[in-house]
Amino acid sequence: MAEDQAKPAGPNLTQGIPLADLADGAMLVGHVGDEEVLLARQGREVFAVGAHCTHYHGPLAEGLVVDGTVRCPWHHACFSLRTGEAVRAPALNPLDCWSVQQRDGKIFVTEKKPASRPAPRAGTAEPPGRIVIVGGGAAGFAAAEMLRRRQYQGSIVMLSDDDAAPVDRPNLSKDYLAGNAPEEWVPLRSDDYYAENAIDLRLRINVTGIDPRRREVQLSDGGSVPYDRLLLASGAEPIRLNIPGAGEPHVHTLRSLADSRAIIERAKVAHRAVVIGASFIGLEVAAALRARKIEVHVVAPEKRPMERILGPDMGDLVRRLHEENGVVFHLEDAPVAIDGKRVRLKGGAALEADLVVMGVGVRPRIELAEKAGLAIDRGVVVNAFLETSAPGVFAAGDIVRWPDAHGGEAIRVEHWVVAERQGQTAVLNMLGQREEFDAVPFFWSQHYDMPINYLGHAERWDELAVDGDIAGKDCLVRYKSKGRTLAVASIFRDIASLREEVALERTRAAPSA
Repeated sequence: MAEDQAKPAGPNLTQGIPLADLADGAMLVGHVGDEEVLLARQGREVFAVGAHCTHYHGPLAEGLVVDGTVRCPWHHACFSLRTGEAVRAPALNPLDCWSVQQRDGKIFVTEKKPASRPAPRAGTAEPPGRIVIVGGGAAGFAAAEMLRRRQYQGSIVMLSDDDAAPVDRPNLSKDYLAGNAPEEWVPLRSDDYYAENAIDLRLRINVTGIDPRRREVQLSDGGSVPYDRLLLASGAEPIRLNIPGAGEPHVHTLRSLADSRAIIERAKVAHRAVVIGASFIGLEVAAALRARKIEVHVVAPEKRPMERILGPDMGDLVRRLHEENGVVFHLEDAPVAIDGKRVRLKGGAALEADLVVMGVGVRPRIELAEKAGLAIDRGVVVNAFLETSAPGVFAAGDIVRWPDAHGGEAIRVEHWVVAERQGQTAVLNMLGQREEFDAVPFFWSQHYDMPINYLGHAERWDELAVDGDIAGKDCLVRYKSKGRTLAVASIFRDIASLREEVALERTRAAPSA
């Protein structure tokens, strides 16, 4: 029985399958030896690539084929069917590719193709010799990786104030925090990767200033780093409430690997936790701590968790799911002090807690941009190419306010996938590509066994169009304004979510008058 389960899925593709079995736009999973292979057809062409997403191993056969690419159903990574390249984050590694032959009305998959690197794209100018990246998060790492992927030959210096090399931050509040993922899954690359790819990663470095005129970055030790192009990707920092006791050692925020490690260590001896804030991060922390069998209370000022983003019915579902898993909510309330092991609330209650986690949002780290005289508007202002107001300085990630082609307004969002994609686009533009950043924002959140996928951006809406059953955890919700869909949230509607993403991509807002 175990041997049967170990067998790869589908037909042996080296022996061929009828071409008629694979309709145009369709996919099929088979195997070559012990490896599962995805066949995908577009018109007369048939492609053979690895069957699983290189991000979190999602089943690509359950995704969507679009314009020569395949999109993952889980977190919307996108791969070229022709080359296997991960053309959109969150996946960064390529898929393997196999050679395909068509003869006698059948499709045969033959040998695996050797790995290839994408050819450098011809830019409009000589590439810069020195690129400096300020920040070691999603945008910064994705930028450095894309530069080397595109065979950029100049120097790359990445300056990070973190103790750790770039990590998969979404895992810090999900599986890793819950104890379901080992720490070796957390780094985005091995320590050797940076030296092998000539990326000068400098950790525990405090950048104190940027001089756009002299084109240099100033450091706290008095040194400086010159640049020809600069990517400002300084990210955001978690907000710590200004209340008595907020600095106590058992009170934590969550942003870095060190933060997650500290919460895990405290959780080993904790019995009762209070999570302040019913944000996505706050509730993911609550779910992770419940997985560790800790009693969890959530304190938040709103009437329903996440109602502002997801609407009332989705908010009620999220609350019910957490309550079914043992979380106790204290809504329409707020902490006023942390007195030893007690969290005192505005409403008069006092909650015992030997672990407190604040998940009340983050603040974009725009101080460097402000000091350098860059244009600021509740974030660092950039154009469609992610250029700031200073020549040679680009910005990406949580700090950026950019012109959203879909909603028609300048927006700033704090999504991991958006930051990665912006980092990639920014450095391609540094190399002279002149590509507009027009990706539809996407994020996902995990609550026990229920994933929530969210596309687009809707700060306000006048209509919620529901397809399916929200209470039954099987739904797709469109957030509309004046009849136009601005955002889409879904639960267990992966293929529908991908189709909505394509529809949003093909719908651009009318230019402002």
